Amino acid sequence: MIKARINQIDVEVPEGTSILDAARQVQVKIPTLCKHKDLLPTAACGICIVRNKGSNKLIRSCCTPLENDMEITTHDHDIVDVRRATLELILSNHPQACLNCGRNGECELQSLAADFNIPMESIKRYVRDTPPDTSTGSIVIDFEKCIKCGRCIQVCQEMQNVWALSFLDRGINTRMAPAGDITLAESPCVKCGQCSAHCPTGAIVENDETPAVWEALHDPEKVCVVQIAPSVRVTLGEAFGLPPGTNLTKKLYAALRRLGFKAVFDTNFSADVTIVEEASEFIQRFAHKRGPLPLITSCCPSWTDFMEKNHWDFIDNFSTAKSPQQILGVLAKTYYAEKMKIDPAKLYMVSIMPCTAKKYELSRTEEMYASGHKDVDVSLTTRELARMLKQSGIDFLNLADAEPDSVLGEYSGAGTIFGATGGVMEAAIRTAYFYATGKKLEKVEVDAVRGLDGVKQGEISVNGAKVRVAVAHGLANVEEVLNRVRAARKAGQELPYHFIEVMACPGGCIGGGGQPYGVDNKRRTQRSAGLYQDDRDCPVRHSHENPEVIRLYKEFLGQPLSDKAHHLLHTQYTARPVYQR
Repeated sequence: MIKARINQIDVEVPEGTSILDAARQVQVKIPTLCKHKDLLPTAACGICIVRNKGSNKLIRSCCTPLENDMEITTHDHDIVDVRRATLELILSNHPQACLNCGRNGECELQSLAADFNIPMESIKRYVRDTPPDTSTGSIVIDFEKCIKCGRCIQVCQEMQNVWALSFLDRGINTRMAPAGDITLAESPCVKCGQCSAHCPTGAIVENDETPAVWEALHDPEKVCVVQIAPSVRVTLGEAFGLPPGTNLTKKLYAALRRLGFKAVFDTNFSADVTIVEEASEFIQRFAHKRGPLPLITSCCPSWTDFMEKNHWDFIDNFSTAKSPQQILGVLAKTYYAEKMKIDPAKLYMVSIMPCTAKKYELSRTEEMYASGHKDVDVSLTTRELARMLKQSGIDFLNLADAEPDSVLGEYSGAGTIFGATGGVMEAAIRTAYFYATGKKLEKVEVDAVRGLDGVKQGEISVNGAKVRVAVAHGLANVEEVLNRVRAARKAGQELPYHFIEVMACPGGCIGGGGQPYGVDNKRRTQRSAGLYQDDRDCPVRHSHENPEVIRLYKEFLGQPLSDKAHHLLHTQYTARPVYQR
């Protein structure tokens, strides 16, 4: 342990703790712009400077470990002046466009400028005139707003192993851009949005499609319906000042009806359908040897994109079951439209998702037109929905609870945990175990696949056979799991895993690129806890026991993996080895 003093306050912390983190433990806030709790320090911005007694040198607290007997001063006249000057230099290369910026009110640079009382109009600006990159349709890069903190690059290269972003040029001309100075769509980008989730300014944001949704809601010719993803219910409240993990499911149903949606569905329902199909697929492969193992989950469009570009040798291992977003879209424009006698051409399906990649998923033509129409018309992030609710004048937090529409609204506890890393695997294990044995798991909570370890693994006994499973989240962790499988194949050894879940974003969908800002592991844990509590509170905790799912198969689909189910609920993948490294 290290003993020192910060602003005359005694502090004791483990060896290796940075001055920045030590200060937080004694309620001293040192301002930063480049440092994020998810990321290693880069000391790029210079805002976090402090002084150690006996030295005239100002040191950067984010990357300097606290040492024994240090006497740190975090705020004095000189330090504040240097911070103010540094902020003014950063602002001199930043456009004065706060009012029309997607991060207005949630921008870390804007907040610091206010804290230091820097009048924006007093700064002479030298802003490069560079048009934004809108090429992906999911993420927008506004290069003029980049402050060169390096967060997005560290996330893209080290956390996600995608390498779509890098620094180009040198000195005053240094800039962030897709590697090779190409468009983002031409780069290896998988649209996960982790760059936007970690950007401190409005330099990287989601493509805002709320105007299209407002227009559809006001169109009398359209029948607007909506679905909400599992994780959205425990993250949306953060945009309204509630603690992470607060479950707002029933208020969400009420609010979406107030916005003008004619029917409100729950993606948890289609998550249950996904599990019925995926668990059936696993049993076919594991018990009946009809297809290669391991089976790999496919609910995450960023992971699907990443696999097609980098790991196409696993295409035959991918589950062909579509994601819950896609499944609910096609069922709304077939099963629901048929039951309600609505022309599916008039149905306008909006999905509320935690992720920017769900926007990309709508462009996958091989997946999104099974109904004969575009199955989902628009996908909004949690942040976009929060803006719509604030614009609407709805007193969201004081709404009375409401219920979803029947047919595509009821869900099991297994459906709701889809939003946390390991949740898809846990839900699939619950149902696959029943399909294989005719019995329920004695303990439905599968602890081995819970938590925030980058790679989790476990073993489940099924009729005397050992089923080995693995869960990876954050794309940089995927390589480790897949390479173990490749090595076993090459050596002719027994496979290390039979079933693998991958989610592109750290924490799974609760840490998605379209969620409210400020995510770190503490917040991911709180959000996951909200989903696991929802699971415990559900009267039905197995996807195959959802009464509406049972009725769907009885009235419309027949059996899992039937010809009709394959046509509507399954897809295919294409190798795109353009970015082989």
